[in-house]
Amino acid sequence: MDAAHPSHLEARKKPVQRRASVTLNAIFEASIQVLLKEGQTRLTTTRVAERAGVSVGTMYQYFPHKQALIYALNERYLDFVAEKVEAVCSARHGAPVGEMVHALVNAYWDAKTERSEVTRALYQSAVELDNDALVEAFARRTDAATLAMFRSASDAQFTDLELVNLTLLSVIFGTVRNVFERNLPVKRQADVREQVIAMCLAYLDIVRARQAEGA
Repeated sequence: MDAAHPSHLEARKKPVQRRASVTLNAIFEASIQVLLKEGQTRLTTTRVAERAGVSVGTMYQYFPHKQALIYALNERYLDFVAEKVEAVCSARHGAPVGEMVHALVNAYWDAKTERSEVTRALYQSAVELDNDALVEAFARRTDAATLAMFRSASDAQFTDLELVNLTLLSVIFGTVRNVFERNLPVKRQADVREQVIAMCLAYLDIVRARQAEGA
């Protein structure tokens, strides 16, 4: 059964008009700035409202407390990353599997490093959240996008594609998170990225060889 969004963490309302969307974007950006400057413990809806240039009443229309705001920040961030993965997978349909792996690793890594400090802060902020529903929704989107891409590969077919796909995503996503948690230097991050691509390609070669042996 899919996890449901915790009712106490959901936004009070969603933006409908363009003006409301602009206001909400300002709130999100202000939240990130406060989070980076002050840290999660000092982040309050009042501080965010001041930085965003909106009233506390306007903040309250969307978010009843800071936990709901942090939850929405993480939801927005995961939507952004999922969109990047979906776009690159869609663009690589019918390509060789090696090209797909390079594109997937680079797209995910670039999405995470576009604003590295934000990624790191949101990793830390999510520790105390009941974010199972967010993680499940993200996993469904990325699983669907990558499965469809690999299924269309021009030079490879996999007997158990779901297992292969799960293994690849576990390696890629888990490695990126570890890189951020360890706060590795940029040069070392680039080195690890290349090693991840090499590992994924070697793994796929092994899978294909085993399939050929069992044919």
